[in-house]
Amino acid sequence: MFDTPVSRRGLMALAGLYALPHGVLAETAWPARPIRLVVPGSPGAGSDIFARLLAVALGEALKQPVLVDNKAGANGLIGNDTVAKAAPDGYTILLSPSSAIAINPVIQPRMPYDTQKDLLPVAQVGSAGVLLVAHPSTGLKSLADLVRHAKAHPDRLAYGSWGSGSTGHLVMEGIKAQYGLTMPHVPYKGVSPLVNDLLANTIGVGFVDIASPVPQIRAGKLTALGATGSARGPALPDLPTLSEQGYQFDADGWYGIFAPAGTPRDVVLRLNQEVNRILATEDTVQKFAAQNMPRPPIKSADAFAATVRRDMAAWQELARVARLKID
Repeated sequence: MFDTPVSRRGLMALAGLYALPHGVLAETAWPARPIRLVVPGSPGAGSDIFARLLAVALGEALKQPVLVDNKAGANGLIGNDTVAKAAPDGYTILLSPSSAIAINPVIQPRMPYDTQKDLLPVAQVGSAGVLLVAHPSTGLKSLADLVRHAKAHPDRLAYGSWGSGSTGHLVMEGIKAQYGLTMPHVPYKGVSPLVNDLLANTIGVGFVDIASPVPQIRAGKLTALGATGSARGPALPDLPTLSEQGYQFDADGWYGIFAPAGTPRDVVLRLNQEVNRILATEDTVQKFAAQNMPRPPIKSADAFAATVRRDMAAWQELARVARLKID
């Protein structure tokens, strides 16, 4: 059986190796094959942009390809559910916006998974707001313009978001509640189709992600009215935040990496370490800034989990104020 003599001790060690529980050998060798990075958004949306920027560097660090898999729809429920139900082996992970993580459990009556029990926070990838934009033909240039127009034309000015329960949907409902506006909501199946309709003037106003419409804004094809969040975006430094313009809510949105619950702790810590190392490089900082994302925060997995819990409470309060519930 053996080409060379094997000692009794060697045979005992070999027997012990085969007696290890199933999966231990695979865990010690992680990653031994390509990793699937699920994005619950359409190609070209902000979550897709940042996932692809991160996937290249993460693949180099882990010495295995990191393959982006877009699963858009239902404000992230489809993609997030895919990962929540995946094997917890480190080979299926998620890059999700905060709306799909922190807001869906607040307003969705029937969740296919338990966000806090089934998805494990790994690393925060960015922290920024979302953009309120309009077609230039509307003549709107600020939040004040929007409020005046909507009050003068009740129920006439519809707004779009990338889905029922998205950050933009919830923020606009908060704006409507604060200013006493009546504006119909048109939910889209992702940011990309919404941006296309805004460019075509099929819909006049909408909330979009922080990154994907920046080229159209710079080209004058869309007008940015403001951004949510606590700070101005680096790619649009002259654009005031909505809180600067009087809207009384400035919570930041974010993108984050998650894994299925039960993923080994050493895999989670390795992913957190590598993602944070990538985010801290000046190359990544500049690439993110070009996409209107401020310098990414560096957090441990536990600190990011605390951020998720805090933001779920904040969004829940906004949903209560806006009396928002998805039927």
